Amino acid sequence: MSQEFDFNKALEQLQSGKKLTGADGVLTPLIKQLTEAALKAEIEQHIASESEPNRKNGTTKKTIKSTHGEFELETPRDRAGTFEPQLIKKNQTKFSDEIDEKILSMYSHGMSYRDIRKHIADIYAIELSDASLTAITDKLIPQLNEWRCRPLAEIYPIVWLDAIHYKVKESGRYVSKAIYTILGLDLEGQKELLGLYISENEGANYWLSVLTDLHNRGVKDILIACVDGLTGFPEAIASIYPQTETQLCVIHQIRNSMKYVASKHQKAFMADLKPVYRAATKLEAEVALD
Repeated sequence: MSQEFDFNKALEQLQSGKKLTGADGVLTPLIKQLTEAALKAEIEQHIASESEPNRKNGTTKKTIKSTHGEFELETPRDRAGTFEPQLIKKNQTKFSDEIDEKILSMYSHGMSYRDIRKHIADIYAIELSDASLTAITDKLIPQLNEWRCRPLAEIYPIVWLDAIHYKVKESGRYVSKAIYTILGLDLEGQKELLGLYISENEGANYWLSVLTDLHNRGVKDILIACVDGLTGFPEAIASIYPQTETQLCVIHQIRNSMKYVASKHQKAFMADLKPVYRAATKLEAEVALD
């Protein structure tokens, strides 16, 4: 095992400006020492608990990446080869899953591999290859599929259906994609993102396939579907949910109203219209409308 951690020396290094964590950080030798001490205790307990004769058989070295920088770890071995370390497992090269979690978080927020590599290098002083990043981000795929196919509630009082258009990079160029977004209000009054679907553009035929998927995932009825003014959309909804009431969302109703108002009066009209669509009851809305 490496020599004892010198706290006085570490304090002097901190006072002289050396970093606490990261590459060659002050804490790295201490993390290494504590980890090796824990592994030593593990193997001693393992040998003591075995019924067959067994003993220590030296160590093997491997580089461990931790949140405090990289260090070379000496992992103890046993003669019988039955020792399975728990703190740092045999094939484990990272001290914790924290780095993976950080990478997945950055990736899910749309950061590129280049930006992720830079941030990981700045935070943990670890250089990652594209292959390493791909292996980590591929862990998202089963989770995303599980979320996308999860069963849904049978009834949703209100469901908002709309497509948001984004520019995304595909095959080296930026193209427009329609992200079909379905937001539901459940019987407890909680909003839930029911699904996200991607297509080249928005159309009633694709909405029909989206609604079919919702039905297959357990949604038996929707009381009110709030949509935009897309041609054929209400018919697509009625083909899957014939009892559902379809209405334009507030924003599209406002936009439709504005078509009949001269531009010079639109600002004042909007101010007068707000108490109508923000009314808590139908009576209040009728009074504001009058």
